[in-house]
Amino acid sequence: MFTILIVEADIQQSTNMKKLLSELDENLIVYEAQSKNEALYISNLVSIDIFYVDMDLKDSTGIDFAKELRKVKRYEFSWIVFLAINIAYMVQAFKETHCYDYILKPYQKKDILELTSTLISGKYTNNIIENQKKNLVFQLKSGLSIKMNLDEILFIEVILRTCIIHTKTGKYEVRGLSLKDTLELIDCGDIIQSYRSFLINVKYMKKVQNINSKLSRIYFENYNEAALLGYKFKSTVLEKFNERIEVI
Repeated sequence: MFTILIVEADIQQSTNMKKLLSELDENLIVYEAQSKNEALYISNLVSIDIFYVDMDLKDSTGIDFAKELRKVKRYEFSWIVFLAINIAYMVQAFKETHCYDYILKPYQKKDILELTSTLISGKYTNNIIENQKKNLVFQLKSGLSIKMNLDEILFIEVILRTCIIHTKTGKYEVRGLSLKDTLELIDCGDIIQSYRSFLINVKYMKKVQNINSKLSRIYFENYNEAALLGYKFKSTVLEKFNERIEVI
């Protein structure tokens, strides 16, 4: 069961969208608000999974509402989709609120249904999605969002609360995530800590090269950069690595 909050100043448009969403899935619980304060009140009262937010509200703007919402811990990575007449403010919206997407008005029925179907297709917990394969949605340093499967991650390095995610196709920067928070969000047995600022995916470890008695480098399949392995974590990492080696 998912909860959706439509934050829309136009009552008729809000009612029409609610009707559309009800047709999509009878298990959806849809709330409506016309102003920033009303929307914040509802968000505090109940836990909302998806926000559809009009750019122009009765007492404020959609961006102002989203910025206030992001200050609430449980809504740091929630899905926010803006409803806009034009795309003029979308760059600002992505940068300042890390929204997921936007839909231009007058919106088409299929746009609302397709996007909502995508967002409710799995089980959501903050920015974690669990389908048959586990995915994560990260708010990038650039302000855009990216959905990433755990199988794409080679290793993660955290530098001054900037999380650098190294994947098979490149690396991405996410602001405001500590190593501890990242590890809790991922919650995967194959991705473990290898050093005070590194998480590694043991599935893609290729080799370990000693630097000195306390530090080593971990190299990965088809990737040039390496992660660090500290002596405190070495036995655990190598044990997990050896578990994945097939004995013939």
